[in-house]
Amino acid sequence: MIKKITFSAILLFTSLSFAQLGPVGHLTIFSEDGDRFTLILNGEVINDVPQTNLRVEDLNQPYYNAKIRFEDKTLMDITKNNLMLTDVDGIFSDVTYKIKRDKNNKTKMKLNYFSSIPVRPDFIPPSNVHVIHYGQPRPAVVVPVQQPVVGVTQTTTTTTTQAGGAAMGVGVSVGGVNMGITINDSMGGGAVTQTTTTTTTVGGGHVADHIEPVRGCNGRSCMTAGNFNAALATIKKQSFEDTRLKTAKQVITANCLNVDQIMQIANTFNFEDNKLEFAKYAYDYCIEPRNYFKLNGIFSFSSNVDELSDYVQSRQ
Repeated sequence: MIKKITFSAILLFTSLSFAQLGPVGHLTIFSEDGDRFTLILNGEVINDVPQTNLRVEDLNQPYYNAKIRFEDKTLMDITKNNLMLTDVDGIFSDVTYKIKRDKNNKTKMKLNYFSSIPVRPDFIPPSNVHVIHYGQPRPAVVVPVQQPVVGVTQTTTTTTTQAGGAAMGVGVSVGGVNMGITINDSMGGGAVTQTTTTTTTVGGGHVADHIEPVRGCNGRSCMTAGNFNAALATIKKQSFEDTRLKTAKQVITANCLNVDQIMQIANTFNFEDNKLEFAKYAYDYCIEPRNYFKLNGIFSFSSNVDELSDYVQSRQ
């Protein structure tokens, strides 16, 4: 009976810890030509430092009046009223808008709808996106992971005692937050539970922080073989090189790739300038940046190899 009460209490507190306070939407705005901008929502400046790719999370209103000011003062501001963050059914979404130049007036800018997906609590934005939490910020908590190394013995003992009609204490840790739960048991009886965990290693040494290998694209996994092959086929179908380049960028903006996948896409371009542009763009979406040197083999001119190498070093 005690085990059932304890397990139910843990589930209850875990659910409450992860419950959302209310529905929210997310907004991403990016500049097609890399123009830096400042976003203003309902009269409030969102980013103090101009960005080219901005994501605002936890927006709790279905509509916002938006204004965009550019770092380049020759570019005209954009004003868009009733910018929508919900779908046709009124459900909050993760919406993306694109800034592009007017074809007939290069100083006039447009804000166009680009895409929308359901809100995903586990979504990890690409590393080239500047993220701001609106309203109630959720600061990132970094918890160092320690592991025993040579010459360390660690022993942890937990004792729980319950007597008839008395209260039982349960310690629960959820997401780095420690909570104490007290459960009153009127069933009577008594129990004493003791758990001991011992880890022993041989030799001399110390306890140190565990260091994970460096992974790009925020540690996410690359595209599956099936999804990548479908994307690669779509890219190859494009008749014009410029369209092929835009399609390739569109594919990787929402995905992560390994070096071999990036190399396969880069080799679909006939012109080295396009290969170089794509290789630079794809760096932020590569899960193994340490192996990016493999892309040097796709170039015929050493100047392009040098330029890509310089670019990679500048991003490290």
